[in-house]
Amino acid sequence: MLGARTFSRLVSLVVVLAMANHLGASDYGRYTTAVAYSGLLGVLSDLGLNTLYTREAARERERLPAFLGNLLSGKLALSVVAAVALGAALSLVGLWSVALAVVVNLLVNNYANLLRNTFYAVGRLQFEAIAVLSETVIQALLIVYGIRHGAGVSYFFLAYAASYGVTVLYSLVVIPLFGMGAIRFAFDTRLFWDWLKVAYPIGIGYWLTTVYFKVDVPILQHFRQFKEVGWYQLGYKPFEALQFVPLALQSVVYPLLSVYHRESWQGLQSAYERFFKVLLILGWPLTVGTFILVHPIGRLFRLFPESEPALQLLSLAIVFLFVNSAFVAMLYSIDRQDLFAWTTAIAVVVNVVSNLLLIPLFGYLAASADTVLTEAAFSVAAWWFVRRTHHLPWLRDGWRVLAAGLVMGVVLWALQRRSIFISAPAGGVAYVAMLFALRGVTPAELRMLARGLRLTHA
Repeated sequence: MLGARTFSRLVSLVVVLAMANHLGASDYGRYTTAVAYSGLLGVLSDLGLNTLYTREAARERERLPAFLGNLLSGKLALSVVAAVALGAALSLVGLWSVALAVVVNLLVNNYANLLRNTFYAVGRLQFEAIAVLSETVIQALLIVYGIRHGAGVSYFFLAYAASYGVTVLYSLVVIPLFGMGAIRFAFDTRLFWDWLKVAYPIGIGYWLTTVYFKVDVPILQHFRQFKEVGWYQLGYKPFEALQFVPLALQSVVYPLLSVYHRESWQGLQSAYERFFKVLLILGWPLTVGTFILVHPIGRLFRLFPESEPALQLLSLAIVFLFVNSAFVAMLYSIDRQDLFAWTTAIAVVVNVVSNLLLIPLFGYLAASADTVLTEAAFSVAAWWFVRRTHHLPWLRDGWRVLAAGLVMGVVLWALQRRSIFISAPAGGVAYVAMLFALRGVTPAELRMLARGLRLTHA
């Protein structure tokens, strides 16, 4: 799964960067503003039901067909509400010409995500990997075609919608064919209402998460021109592309933590600690490396020159972005989605206030700095809530990982004038060597990794 996601994000990053250079800063700013509004209002088509479905279907596999059929039917009404709200919002900010394409993309993507959550609930991630790879290839081909034929903003939204449509058809076929569950469109009003009452804190949490990820774009667009939105969002793109790593791991670990919460306190504690440590080990060197090598990265990915300072600031948030997935998975798994909502609300307040105060003065660079502040605020609040509910420990030897990353930074700084294809691998080798030297990774953890790889291969 991680391999498929890695391939997908790398290809997607390349084609989106090509699309941005094709559209130019102003039209790319329009494109990303429409994406932001789609994220902010798209929660109306889900309200947290997809996440609740994953958890409940993992716990009660025999009821999966009833759960899935009920959501397939019940989401029709939610989709209408989301479509009307999104279309109206885009028209109000002068993006009415792309509204239809954006709405179509949102609705098809929503159903694709619901169906593919079945693969996570039943632990059949090979089917999700196929879906990811298929989407990636279709998107890349359609985007390249659009670039070569001078397509506008609407075309690219429809290209994404087409790839999600293929995922919907694929999922409708393989879910029943491989015994994961029957597909039947049935609607149980009571069950749907009961789920809405449980899911709405998740939905609120997701909406608040989207607000603190996306609200800076409407604020920036309100005070500055579309081209400045384009500068900021192109710098944001490599940062955003890295989100798939913690989210992919979270999607796999979340059902496991949910089961451990019911069955094994020791299993819950062990899985949580190791998950957090893995995320820190992955996220910290990306923060250090991106901050130091921002100019070679900008040249490599053909960023707008104005986008590089934004990316350098955003790199400081990468480590927080990674470890936050451990806190989120934990709060969901112990049935405390209400605390996740409170955590996100705290981060939203920090983000909205800081953006409103600083963007009018400093523009897109303020938006980048505010993202770092928001991610850090989320980490502190989420850690506090997890600690209060289950008294689970913070990473005991995190200093070893941090020290290894700082040594890597010294190596990168010394080699920054050389090619990134020399400096980046050298920094990676230094990081791994220091992890072993400082015992940031224990022999027991290496044995566990080797055992897991053997099981996966088998």
